[in-house]
Amino acid sequence: MNAPASPSTGPATPHGGADIPNSFDEILDAVRRLQPVLREQSARIERHRSLPEDVVHLLRGAGVFRAAMPEEWGGPGLTSIEQARIVEAVAYGDTSAGWCVMIGMDSGIYSGFLAEEAARKLYPSLDLAQSGWIYPHGRAERTAGGYLVSGRWRFGSGITHCDVLAAGCTVHGPDGQPVIDEETGEPEWRIALASPDAYELVDTWHTTGLAGSGSFDYRVDGLFVPEEHTFSFHRPVRTGPLHDAPDAILRKMSGVPLGMARAALDHVRGMAPGRSDRETKTPWTADYRVQQTVAELEMELLAAREAVYATLERQWEALERGADRDADSRVETVLARYNAFRTARRIVHRLYDLVGGAAVYRDTSPLDRWLRDATTMCQHAVAQESILQLTGNVLLGGRSSSPFF
Repeated sequence: MNAPASPSTGPATPHGGADIPNSFDEILDAVRRLQPVLREQSARIERHRSLPEDVVHLLRGAGVFRAAMPEEWGGPGLTSIEQARIVEAVAYGDTSAGWCVMIGMDSGIYSGFLAEEAARKLYPSLDLAQSGWIYPHGRAERTAGGYLVSGRWRFGSGITHCDVLAAGCTVHGPDGQPVIDEETGEPEWRIALASPDAYELVDTWHTTGLAGSGSFDYRVDGLFVPEEHTFSFHRPVRTGPLHDAPDAILRKMSGVPLGMARAALDHVRGMAPGRSDRETKTPWTADYRVQQTVAELEMELLAAREAVYATLERQWEALERGADRDADSRVETVLARYNAFRTARRIVHRLYDLVGGAAVYRDTSPLDRWLRDATTMCQHAVAQESILQLTGNVLLGGRSSSPFF
């Protein structure tokens, strides 16, 4: 049996470090200054198959992991919209870094589901990175003072640099049977939070894209996790828009595909003045085919991006007011997110085709990496076609089978 787990503070900055950006504008400016560095490091990040320590240090110093930390702790307490924009800016520099930052800033969100004392113990610094798979693929057996956690989880993005690791579990009682949650009528689902050092990492992350996200599997057998270091998404402690609806960890996800697609379009537009069509010798800047393609893709990205931020804004305002939301308002953020992922993949694919043979060289064309990243990220549940069935069912009067809308 493993010993009780406590978080690893690692290289994190002391709680409330004055040298770390601590507002939306400050963090966004710091990330924008990092974008050229991240772009230069993209090949290395991919080869490393996780974020190198120096890259993590730069991101931590930019304040990205503290984005959702509450203002009463001295954090910036950013809205979902602001979080998504930070993620978008990081992904513009490197897609895997954007993916890890998107998950790493969950630390502030998770803290709002814990009692104050436990939250401050688990997150003693504003700048701790979160990781972990929340769906109940593990087992939590009730025992005195907490749970014995066992299982194997996938997709631990950022696990090689995280400070706190989450593991979703189904709760089982002394009789070995699942405990039924009285509120949901389903088996009780709890998230256990512990140090990544308490788990065995399993290096399964050999992938087409997002290679630098280090999304390894992890496992444990009989890890004791105190009751106060576990939570349910249905029972937040802190109130407000980040905790009154369980989808807060998903809202910023669209920043990754939006940042990647913007980077790809800017890259190809930057190539245009120096290129000519191989067959016709027409300069790209005067080539009807290139002009039309670039305009169409800008239009698609503009529409997808506006849908993401407009629906997030409406959702945030409704949650602030405590307003009831009908079926359309509950699913519009879900559909906008799905569309952002699919649109970004389509944009990168068309740009790859437009550039032609020069796009295939991994060492000289970032389009090759973006194409692979786009393909892999669209395998996430939020970008799967099942989202259309789930949301369509709700729009036609059915009950959602998803815990997130």
